Amino acid sequence: MPNNHTLRLSAILLFALAGIFIIDQNIKMLFVDGFRYYTECIDLILVYNKGVAFSMFAFLDEWLKYIQLVMVFGVLTYVFTLKKLCYALPAGILLGAAFSNVYDRFIHGGVVDMVYWHCGFDFAVFNFADVMIDVAVVWILFLNFKPKFCKN
Repeated sequence: MPNNHTLRLSAILLFALAGIFIIDQNIKMLFVDGFRYYTECIDLILVYNKGVAFSMFAFLDEWLKYIQLVMVFGVLTYVFTLKKLCYALPAGILLGAAFSNVYDRFIHGGVVDMVYWHCGFDFAVFNFADVMIDVAVVWILFLNFKPKFCKN
């Protein structure tokens, strides 16, 4: 039987994962259903990214989603092996966003991206999940480099 600490870690991780997944999928459905918006600096468009950041590894085609699934389950295993409650929220955010992007690969054949920054320079098209992955990675790195903030 799992102890109270493990239950708390699981609950925080699961709620964060589900919340980010649901928010991201709902945003993406707006664009899949036809929403678009154009400005001088940021366009909200629909792009299916077959690769990862900046379309890297698109050549992996179908294999990419399975490789990403293995990596996501690796992060999940790591968090439960670590057993530190302070990692539950950022890991849940990371996993929810990652699962949402992998889900897109299975459903749409590529990740649904929509935010296109083009003010001053052309930047990659990205989505809410991508931003949440970046936030979660910075948060996890911070916890690793500042262990005093992660006592449990």
